[in-house]
Amino acid sequence: MTEAVIALKDVSLTLGEGASSVHVLKGVSLDVATGEATGIVGPSGSGKSTLLMVLAGLERVDSGTVRIAGELLNGKSEDQIASFRGRNIGIVFQSFHLIPNMTALENVAVPLELAGHSDPFAVAARELAAVGLSDRVTHYPGELSGGEQQRVAIARALAPSPRILIADEPTGNLDQATGRQVADLLFAKAAERGMTLVLVTHDPALAARCSRQVSMRSGRIEAPAPVKVTA
Repeated sequence: MTEAVIALKDVSLTLGEGASSVHVLKGVSLDVATGEATGIVGPSGSGKSTLLMVLAGLERVDSGTVRIAGELLNGKSEDQIASFRGRNIGIVFQSFHLIPNMTALENVAVPLELAGHSDPFAVAARELAAVGLSDRVTHYPGELSGGEQQRVAIARALAPSPRILIADEPTGNLDQATGRQVADLLFAKAAERGMTLVLVTHDPALAARCSRQVSMRSGRIEAPAPVKVTA
């Protein structure tokens, strides 16, 4: 049976306090198999992006269990979670989140340097070449198009060789043609490297490219599909 690299059980999370508090996740259970591409869809405010933040260890749950790559995140310290995330999870955001005063090469090298990699710039250069940006390594984010910036962000997410790639509206800030190119790259690299891909999107065409779709509404998963198994 294919291993579930992501396993959430009865996860609940409330953000804010008092009258302004919002019960964002309500008893969410979800298993995602190793190597699977899962698209999370649903209306705005349904909890999709918050669920991704939980998977990445960027939000702590109030109740339930979060097991990622075989490790229980509940109870880990912030430093332990940060170290775990650096080894196991790559994240691609809608708004790129590049450091403006660093070159493309330096942006990709940052997580490798933080992890103590022996040759971060060589790996960063290789990853930029893999996303078609070998001629843009010395350019700053402001000198790159939106599509190029997202390619840098993908290279940065791939550089530590994570088991899981998380993408939050990865084509949301791009025109249709550029978004399609970025999506092609994202799916191709995840498949080439055997990574588990989990993405949030409002784009039905992008969601349809996933091997599985999970629909959310009002903080709950409506109809989770079973984890695919191999004989």
